[in-house]
Formats: sequence, C-alpha cells, structure tokens
Amino acid sequence: MTPPMKIGEVTIARVIEIDRSSFPTASMLPDSTAAEVAAHHHWLKPHFFDERTGDLASRIQTYVVHTPRHTILIDTGVGNDKARTGAPAWNMRKGTYLDDLAAVGVTPEHVDFVVCTHLHVDHVGWNTRWQDGRWIPTFANARYVIAGAEYEFWKYESDAGKEESGCIADSVVPVVEAGQAVLVDSDFKIGEHLRFEPWVGHTPGHVCVRLTTSAGTAVFSGDLMHRTVQVAEPQWSSRFCYDPAKARATRRAFVEQHADSGTLILAGHFPQPGFIVRAGDGHRFTPAA
Repeated sequence: MTPPMKIGEVTIARVIEIDRSSFPTASMLPDSTAAEVAAHHHWLKPHFFDERTGDLASRIQTYVVHTPRHTILIDTGVGNDKARTGAPAWNMRKGTYLDDLAAVGVTPEHVDFVVCTHLHVDHVGWNTRWQDGRWIPTFANARYVIAGAEYEFWKYESDAGKEESGCIADSVVPVVEAGQAVLVDSDFKIGEHLRFEPWVGHTPGHVCVRLTTSAGTAVFSGDLMHRTVQVAEPQWSSRFCYDPAKARATRRAFVEQHADSGTLILAGHFPQPGFIVRAGDGHRFTPAA
C-alpha cells in the first residue's frame, strides 16, 4: 500500500488493483520505437520503470479522495468476476480490491461519489459487483458521475455491438438503471474541491478532474497519457485512443499548460504521481516526494 498524500484539507490515497501492464509499451504506443523510449531511460529510471518486465511501469488503480465532506473514488479498475478475454490478467479476476479499499479506511457504503474519467474497461470494473445472479452497484450510497457525452457514445457503441469488452453492459448500464448515475456536462463541479475538465481524444467524452485546495492544485488526468514517456513524447497516442490525432493535440496542450506549474498530476496508469517540468526544449515527469 502506498502512503496517502495530503494537499491542504484533502487527502489522496491510491488503491492499486494490478501493478503492471497487460500491454508492452511497444504495443501500447505503436508510433514509438524501443530506441526512442530508451533515449529517455536516464530520467524514466528508476521511478517509472519496471525491472521485473524490463519495460515502462504501469498500474491499474483507483484514487481515493477524502475532502472535509466527501469520500470520492476516481476510476474503479477492472473488477472481479467479469469476462475479459482480451486480457488474461483481467479475465474473471478474484482480486482483493475491496479489502485494499478497507485498508485505506473506505468501505463501500461510505463512498459518496464514484467519478469516471471515461468508460473504458479498466476504469469502470468495480462500478458493479455480482450478487444474486446480477450486476449491482458496488457502492450503494454513491452517485456515479459520468460525462453525458461519454455515456451516450459508449451506450450507442454497446447497443450496436461495437463495444467488445462488455463493460458498458455489466459495469455502467446497471448503475444507470439503479438510478445512481449522474450524467453531467464536461465542466461539472463536484462539491467544493473537484471539477471536470474536457480533455477529449482518447475517448469522445474523456475528462480530467481538477482538485483545488487551500494549499495547491492537482489533476487526475485519466488516460490522457498511458505511459510516463508520453510527457516527453506527446505525439505518441495509445493503441486505444479513439481519435489519435485529437488525443495528440490534447496531450501536447495539457503538457504545455502544466509544465513548471507545480500542479500535481495523478494519471490513471502512471506508477507514481508527479509533476511535469521543462527540460531543455522538451518536458519530462518528476515523481512527487
């Protein structure tokens, strides 16, 4: 378990569901080359590299945000008991996610909001759990906050048989049918501290979530970037980007906007939170202390 971080009146913890990627960097970032990635090893190692796999490190994780009033989960990973044949490590998992949430002081009934940066399979899995022969919301008292444009796109894809993973049917629609989903505009504000910001391209309705506190700001950037090297090479879109060209432009703008800003970046798959900094005529990522 990683230690929690505190920014002013807000505490952030991480629950890591899977501690490595199911997709090598060469597959995840198809425009990259091994030599180009290796040229960044001097700053990627050791914090953002996984010696077990000989590749860039990656996580599937949930950020747990405690404000003075609310307990909020940002993205919910892969989930248990779900048929995910495209990735063996995800398929019919029997993981310890709920126990790991409890270890950071969170039980399902105490979650006020579940926030979805987007509706890909590895970000919505624990929205639901299997009980009595059906999928029910895992967090019975929570409101699930989803950008309306994102939901409408993926619901259409699911109904048309184009959403191959099945995650909309088993991890999103049951929440909507239970009346717990809140479909919102892409600049929606959650309580006093969090608000959506539209950063699209990876998916049509992808949002980042900006945290504002008395002691500074942070951004939960979802899948705007998958691997830390994309801070330095923002032109490399992932294999899963819906609009690679738009994702490329969005990523460049995000990196430039946040460089040397002191804004903490908490990406969906980065192994550590950190900061975007300028380095010569480019950028790199440095871990938070």
